[in-house]
Parts: sequence; structure tokens; C-alpha cells
Amino acid sequence: MKAHNLSINTKTKKYSIFIGSNLISNINRIFTSQKLSFSKILIVVDKNVPIKFRKKLISNLKTDLKKIHIFNPSEKNKSQKTVEIIQNILFKNRFNRDDCLIAFGGGITGDVAAYSASTYKRGIKFVNIPTTLLAQVDSSVGGKTGINNSYGKNLIGSFYQPDAVVSDINLLKSLNTREIICGYAEILKSSLLESYQSFNYLDKNIKDILKLKEPFINKAVLKSCNLKKKIVQKDETEKNLRKVLNLGHTFAHAYESCLGFSKKLNHGEAVIIGINNSIEFSKKQNLINIKSYKSIKNHINKIPLNKSFKSLFKKKDINKIISFMKSDKKNSSKKINLILFKNFGKIKTDFQITEFSLKKFLNSQLIN
Repeated sequence: MKAHNLSINTKTKKYSIFIGSNLISNINRIFTSQKLSFSKILIVVDKNVPIKFRKKLISNLKTDLKKIHIFNPSEKNKSQKTVEIIQNILFKNRFNRDDCLIAFGGGITGDVAAYSASTYKRGIKFVNIPTTLLAQVDSSVGGKTGINNSYGKNLIGSFYQPDAVVSDINLLKSLNTREIICGYAEILKSSLLESYQSFNYLDKNIKDILKLKEPFINKAVLKSCNLKKKIVQKDETEKNLRKVLNLGHTFAHAYESCLGFSKKLNHGEAVIIGINNSIEFSKKQNLINIKSYKSIKNHINKIPLNKSFKSLFKKKDINKIISFMKSDKKNSSKKINLILFKNFGKIKTDFQITEFSLKKFLNSQLIN
């Protein structure tokens, strides 16, 4: 078993992220190395995870009681109702706070399972085994949990660090190109937050990373997780520095919400569009130099993204999008807060925009 062990040490918990190949076959060795043992385990399994992977995980887990809950991951199922279903299984089987809930799936599965774990008896043991590229580089790292409601995405949640994260690169081989691009959005974002060197590595190796070739994909996942580790350790509950991780997300979450979390636009695609919006607005504000602007725009054009996103929105949708942006958790005044780009490794987290200016900008970006 070859794995990178990335140790995260926050104010509330110290734990490790394991990144490598064939890790679920060695899950007990990983648990033993972390001094983790459980008499009862509930595995919340993303229904999109191939059965062969599910069987391999279950057969390799050594415990007295294993319960399986198959979850259909969608933004609509990322709800209080799903949390109640999961927690009722825990109650029915008399799970205590030393037992474990494992998330085995993508980001939605991880978010819902983690929130269920954080609120069951005020906190049960939790292990995240992300099976998508997006989850491996984003939602599984940092302890954010959340569910949606009618007012928007991830507006109900908690900060709850896992006891371990196991990112098995082999699990990514079942993903289609669109799902890989979805995760690549967060890898790109991390490089912009880190340095020009990190961005340049992606720019040179984008084809190999999108094809999941080793060691390129391993290094891309590790670098993204390491960047998020540094930020989370300094600002676990998003009081200040951690806000940089929302580059492109204020736009992205509003687009997803406006479309009712439709399959026409997945999270990563929305983030890439949102990053593009942030870069464009940063240029309007003369925050970004032309060389950096062109480099990022050229890179975004290399991503085989469905470029017809403009046709997803009508002029009447702009007010709806703005309404969702006003509900964003990062706002602390009547104005809408945007995360903007100054240079590689330099982000502006406190730009306040009026509704009038935002409406004008969105019309130029979204409407043909």
C-alpha cells in the first residue's frame, strides 16, 4: 500500500488524509495506524459507486455490526428528511458516540453523512471515503458539513472534522469525463490560491490529470488537499482566511440554486463559470494584471467544458440569481460580497457590490 499521509491539526481534532491507490483493500491497516476501532459501523453508500467497490470495502471492514444505507445523491435529497432516515438507523441499532458512520461516495453523500454524524448524540465518529475527484479535493477536507433548504445551498450545517479521510485514486476510474472536470474545478481553484508554480503545473499537465494518469493525478489531489489543510488549520470555522476557498462559489451556488440543482449544470461546471466570472470582474476593477488574466482565461479554454451555459439562463433569471447571492452565508451587510482575484496567491475577500452593479455584470456574462 503506497499512500501519502497528510496530517491535519485543527483546534477541535487531529486526523489524517490518506491519498493513494488500492487503499480500501487496506482499510483496517489504516484504521489501526490511526488507533481507530469500532464495534458498530453504518456505511452510507452513494448508489453511483460501482458494486465491486462497495463489496470490497464491506469485506475488508472488520467489525461486530455493519449496516448499509444506499443513498441516492442529489441536491434535492441533501435534506433534513435524509438526515432523519440515517439517524433513525443509528437509533434503531443503538449506536453510541464511539461507533462510526462512514461516508462512501461523492460530495453530497459526504456532506449529508457528516452532518448526520455531527448531530447524532452531539457527535459520533466519522470517516470519509470520497469516491469522486470533487469530493477528494474539496468537500472531504476541512470539516464542513451541510444540507440544503428552499432558501439555498448548504445553509444548514456544522463544522465537524472527520476521524480520517481515505482518498483511493482507484475509485476515480469509474468516473466519466464530466465528473472528472467537476473535480478539476476545485483543483484549478486551489492552484490560483496557492501560487503561479502550482497553476503552471496544471497548465502543463492538464491532459494527463484529466485522464487520471499517475503520478499526475496523485500530485494534483495532494497539492489541493495540502493547500486546503494550510487554510483550515489557520481558520477552521471560516472567520477570515478560509473565505478565499469560496473563489467563484458565490456565483456558482446561485447558478445551481436558480436552476433547481438541475443536471444541466453540475457543481464543478458552475464553479468554473464562477471562477471565470470572478476573473472577469477582477479585470473590470483593475485588480488583475493582463498577463495573469490571459493565462487563466487560456487555461479555462483548455477545459473541455460545455460552452453553451449561456443558454441555460434567461433575462428573467437574473433577479433570481441575485436573490440567491444575497442569501449567501458570506454576506454581512446589505451589499453582496464577492471573492476576487488579484494575483496568484493573492485574493480579495471583502469586495462589496451593489445589486445594480451586479445586475449589469450578470447580464453581460450570462445573457447572449
